[in-house]
This record gives sequence, structure tokens and C-alpha cells, in this order.
Amino acid sequence: MKFDDILVRIGEFGFYQKRLYLILCIPAINVGCYMMMLVYTMHIPAHRCKIPGYENDTYLEQNEKHRQLINITIPLPEDPHSVLRYDRCHVIGRENNVTTLRKCNEWVYDTSVFEETFSSKVNLVCDDALKTSHAQMIFYFGVLAGDVGFGCVADVFGRKKALVISAVIQVVSAVSVAFVSNYYVFVILNFFVGAACHGVFVPASVLSVEMVGPSKRVMTGIPIHMFFAVGLLYLAGVGALVRHWQYLQLAVAVPCAVYVLYWWVIPESPRWLLSQGRMEEAEKIVQRVAKVNGFDVKGNLIVGEKIEIPKGEKIWHVFKHKVLFVRAMILFVNWIVIAMDYYGVTMHVGNIGGNFYLNQFILAIVEFPAKIATMLLLNRIGRQKLHCLIMIIGGAALLCTIFPVLYGKEELSSLTLVLSIIGKMGSSAAFGVIYIYTAELYPTVVRNGAMGTSSCIARFGGMAAPYIASTSEYVSGKFGQALPLVIFGGSAVTAGFLTLLLPETLHRKLPETIQDGVEFGKKKEEPTMNDYSKKIKTPHPSLSSFDNTAFEGTTL
Repeated sequence: MKFDDILVRIGEFGFYQKRLYLILCIPAINVGCYMMMLVYTMHIPAHRCKIPGYENDTYLEQNEKHRQLINITIPLPEDPHSVLRYDRCHVIGRENNVTTLRKCNEWVYDTSVFEETFSSKVNLVCDDALKTSHAQMIFYFGVLAGDVGFGCVADVFGRKKALVISAVIQVVSAVSVAFVSNYYVFVILNFFVGAACHGVFVPASVLSVEMVGPSKRVMTGIPIHMFFAVGLLYLAGVGALVRHWQYLQLAVAVPCAVYVLYWWVIPESPRWLLSQGRMEEAEKIVQRVAKVNGFDVKGNLIVGEKIEIPKGEKIWHVFKHKVLFVRAMILFVNWIVIAMDYYGVTMHVGNIGGNFYLNQFILAIVEFPAKIATMLLLNRIGRQKLHCLIMIIGGAALLCTIFPVLYGKEELSSLTLVLSIIGKMGSSAAFGVIYIYTAELYPTVVRNGAMGTSSCIARFGGMAAPYIASTSEYVSGKFGQALPLVIFGGSAVTAGFLTLLLPETLHRKLPETIQDGVEFGKKKEEPTMNDYSKKIKTPHPSLSSFDNTAFEGTTL
């Protein structure tokens, strides 16, 4: 007997699992906040060099005399088509009646969007501007380390312990970030924040999946990402209210202390307890689940029973076969591109113009219809066609931003924003599809490792995103402003077309062994789930194939 058979007897997604699922979804709110936090705290406001000897200098013109002083001290941008008002890094100097340009070491910032960001506090501009991208890359590397490191901790010491240990590290490191003024300390602490926030979320998401029955498990992978979008809304709202990086950091960090209390709220995973031979503890939990769900169970469900603990193969076994290798590479490309576009568009939207906080709020709110539409269309259109369609539509929208940017004026910035929103909706919807599509394409024996590997691979897209989003800082003119979205859009269209090389999985018997995976999609007439169900009355193998942690480590 498998553990899934026990869940069928006590309720696959009863009141107990629904309540637990809701509790375990809450950490996704903070993940959403932290995955975009550096877009706020490291935002570089409009700035120029401080006028030498002028103590009360401000970015905005104070009066006519101040305006004239700016004009004779601060040069115009070298590019006549630049959207900048001033040269950001030089002041006009005069030596022996010769006008020269020299670099400055003090700046004044526009405070209309943020009163202060970490970038403006430590002057991460001009020659140091690339440090903002470095910081974001290191944060996403921390997320990758958290996926791998705390995933291993969860497997060895249990989901519950891994979650609470991560929660403690998260609170300490996140609160500490708000009080540092050294760039390197800031980066190191954010590395731990990235690792710890996913150290909380990965065990939470794994536990939520492990407690759900096979027929309900797949679709529970999408709603959890709506909580991620709630975090983005919270970040935009609080950011608009406080307008200071330290207060925003604390507003997100302090509530994370709640997750420490999960030690007394959530159970350990019965699946993990079974894998450790702790039958009595697992028995108590499943009996509690049955009672809360309203099922009257007589006798033991685990103790004294022979429970099958599935053993999987290693993910690298996939790469021994050309068909599976090519399939894996296409999926990896899609994971990287989706993550790169998802984060990159949000990072770049601050350069488009308009109200910074409103733009961020809109990019967050559109995730809800994107996710809902995915859930409604997934079983109607099919995985392959739906994924290809949304990637191409989203990518094409981002490519089209080149026209209003290059040939339009300031009044067309709203069109650029609309196209960017469509691109963001595409990547958001694609995340929902790629999770399920990847899980269904890989054979059961490697599915858990394949999902974790895919999630880790996606982090490289997140690490590349800040560098691409900031190319407008180094490529002058309107083309520099359009280039990031063109890169994001072109990548999405390419990845979408590559999806057409993958087989459809809707209504198909999913592969269980490596050989099944090799043969999957080759036959012209494969048995459908309906055909298969006519032959047997037991649950379809594809349902139980999502055993244990099919979605382990798979997060945004």
C-alpha cells in the first residue's frame, strides 16, 4: 500500500489539508516581497552631481539663481536624444580659462519617488552603478543556495525543522539589512535573506503537496503563486506609503517572525516520517487528519501495515538518452527565460516612466487574471499549445515596445507600459504552465529530482535579469531604453517556438520509467486517460505518479 492510498481513505483535500494549505501558502507572500525587494531598496533615483561649494543643493531647482547655477555647473547629457535632464557623473570645471569636465564624488537625488534608497545612501551611481546589478545577482544566487541547501536540510532533518530554522535566519538577516550602511555587508546579508526566504518556502510548499491526495495535487501548484502576487501588492502599497528603504525593509522583515511560531502550528510530513521509519508519529498525524476531515477510521492506517516507500532514479539518468536530453534542454531554456522575463520586466519598468508605485502595483495585480486564465485553459487547450501561445504573445508584446520607445514621445510611455504588462502576464501565466508541464513530461522515477533541478536552473534567469534590465544605463539613447525589453521579448518568442518540439501530455498516460519517457510522444496513437480508465478500475498511474515531492523545490 502506498501513502497516497491512505490519503484517499482519509480525504485527499479535506478541511485539514485546506486549512494547512492556506497556512503554508502564507510564506509565499514574503517570498514575493523579497524577490522584488531590491527593485525598491536599490532603486537609483534621478540624480546629478552636487554643485561644488553649495551646501544646500537639491536635485530640484530652488529658484532662478539656483537654476542658473545648475546650468553653468552641470553639463547636459552627451546624447542629445537622452531622456536625462543632466549629465550624471561630471561637473564643469575651469582651469586657466579652459572649460573642462571632471568626475564628481558627491551627488544630489530626486526625492519625489523615494526619500532615500540604499543606492542613494551609499552613492551606487556612475562608476559604481553596476554594483546594484551585482547585489541583485548575489541575492538570486542566495535563493539558489537556499533551494539546494535547505532542500537537503528538509530531507535529512524534516520539513518542519528546516522551515523554522530558516525562519529564524530570515528574521535576523532581514531586520539586520535595514541598519547597515556598508555595501558588502548589505550584499552578504541579502544573500542570507534570499537563501532563508526560500528555506522557509520550499519546505512549506513541499509539505503542502505531500499532504494532498493524488487527484488534487497538480492544481494546488498554481494557487500558491497567487500569494506571491499578494506579496508584490503589499510591497507596492507599503513602498508608496513609507518611501524609505529602511522602513520598507522592516515592514517586510518583522512579520516574518510569525513563521517561527509554525513550530507549534504545523505537523511534520507523514511521508518524511515514514521514510525515517517513525511509524507511530506518522500514525498520529494521519489519524488526526482523518478525524478533522470527518472520516471514521477503525484501527491503524500505518502501524502494522506495509507501506511502500517509492525509490527514484537519479536525474542524470535522463541525459543518457538523446530524446530525454533534448527535451530537458528545451525545458531548461524555458525555465531560464520565464524567470528572466518575469523578474526583468519588473526591474525595468522603473525606467519606462510614469508613477513607479502604480506601475509596480499594476504589474502585480495582472498576475491574478493570468493565473486564473491558466487554470481554466490548461485542460482545454493543452499544455504545449497553451504554453507556446502565451510565450509568443507575451514575447511579441515586449518586442513591440521598441516602436513607442524609438519613434514615440513621452505621451506614448503608457503604451510601452501596456505592452510591458502583457509581457509580464505572459511570463506569469507561463510559470503556472511550466510547473505542471515539466512534472508531466519527466518519468515518475526522476520527477522529483527533475522539478528541483528545473527550479534551480531558473535561478540563472533571475541572476541574468538585473544585468539585462540595467543595459539602458550603459547603452545611450532611446535604443538603450528599448533594448532590455527587446531581449526579454526575443527570448520568450524563441522559447515558445521551442516548446512545439515537446509532446503534449494532456489526457495521456504519463511516463513512469526512463524507457517510458523515451517512448513518450513517439507513437501516433497513445492511450488516453479515458481509454486507460476503461481497462482498469484502480486510480490512473499518472495520478499516483506525482508521489512524494513532485513539486519539491519548485518556486518562483
